[in-house]
Amino acid sequence: MAEFGKRSEECLESCDERIQLVLREAITHYDFAVIKGHRGEDEQNEAFRNGNSQLKFPSSKHNKHPSQAVDIVPYPVDWDNQARFKTLAQVIKGSAEKVGVEDLHWGYDLWQWDAPHWQLGK
Repeated sequence: MAEFGKRSEECLESCDERIQLVLREAITHYDFAVIKGHRGEDEQNEAFRNGNSQLKFPSSKHNKHPSQAVDIVPYPVDWDNQARFKTLAQVIKGSAEKVGVEDLHWGYDLWQWDAPHWQLGK
């Protein structure tokens, strides 16, 4: 069974408890890493400048305390394998349903891009 590494745990701990609940259920079914939870001002604005976010600080759900957004990637990381992101998305959606979290949305479903991104609310 897969489990989170130290970095994933640190990122996950910065997230809303509902996100934590879903991802802790999902890791028992599929191996993935948590690469970002909360983002501070400098990190958010850098993500915006680099094209990794469409929002400046403090408008991203990553900027909330606790974070209302999380970025995850199937492990081992292969950014070009979109099929694995889609498989992981099905695991996350199933895990959210199992633990009763109804308002978790995938970035790819929302915008047709940003496969690593999940957020509470739209």
